[in-house]
Amino acid sequence: MVEVSMTGARLARGEGVALWRQIAAALEGEIAKARGAGERLPTEAALTARFGVNRHTVRRALEDLEARGLIRVEQGRGAFVAEDVVDYRLGPRTRFSELVRRQNREAAGVVLRVAEIPAETQLAEALGIRRGRMVLRVERLGLANGRPIVLGTHHLPLPRCAAAAHSLEREPSITAALAACGIPDYRRQSSRITARLPTPEEASLLQQSRSRPVLVSENLNVAPDGTPVDWTLAVYAAGRVQLVVEP
Repeated sequence: MVEVSMTGARLARGEGVALWRQIAAALEGEIAKARGAGERLPTEAALTARFGVNRHTVRRALEDLEARGLIRVEQGRGAFVAEDVVDYRLGPRTRFSELVRRQNREAAGVVLRVAEIPAETQLAEALGIRRGRMVLRVERLGLANGRPIVLGTHHLPLPRCAAAAHSLEREPSITAALAACGIPDYRRQSSRITARLPTPEEASLLQQSRSRPVLVSENLNVAPDGTPVDWTLAVYAAGRVQLVVEP
C-alpha cells in the first residue's frame, strides 16, 4: 500500500522495503537533482512531519546517507550536502596552503594551542632525541573554503625550534615557523596511515559526526640534512578528504 503524507511524500508501507531506505532514496534523489554542495537539509523534525514517520526512522535514513558520503552531519547544526572531496597529496614536499589553493579553494589555518612538553618514548624515537627532552607541541586546524579538513598536532624539537612559537603568533603556518628557526625547507620522510573513530574533541573541531571515521596520518618531516624537525599526528575528516600517496 502506498501512502501519501500531507506534504506529498510517498512511502510504500507493507511492501518489504524499510521506510528508512525509502526516505534515504528520496533524499538522495533530491540531492542529485536540486541541492547544491554545502546546502543544509531540512531538520529531523521537518522530515519526520514530511514523511509521517518517527524521528528514529528519519535518523536511520540520514545515517545511511552519511555513511555513503552524500551528506555530513554536524553536531548541533544539522545535516548538509557533502562538498567535493579534497585530494590531499602526501608527497615528499607537502605544503597545506599550496595543496588547497591548487584545487581552487581558499586555504586557512587556526593555531589552537602551543605548549612545551617532554617527549615520551614514541615521540623521542621519531625525532631522534632522548626521552624527556622538551619539544614544542603545536595544535593547528587546517581549513579549505572555511570548512575544517585536518587537525594537525606538530612536535618540533627544542631548543632548535624555539623561535617557532613567536612566528606562529604572527602567522598560523608551520612552514613559516620552521623557516623562522633556520629551516627554510623540509621534506616528508615517512607516513603511516590508519583509520579510527574520532574523539569527541576531534569530531567537534572537524565538525563531523562521532560515528564517522577519520583518517589518521603519522608523518615525519626532516631537514635537507636528514635531521628530524617535525613529527605530526594529522587527523583528517574522511568525508571531505581523500589521501593520495605519492612516491
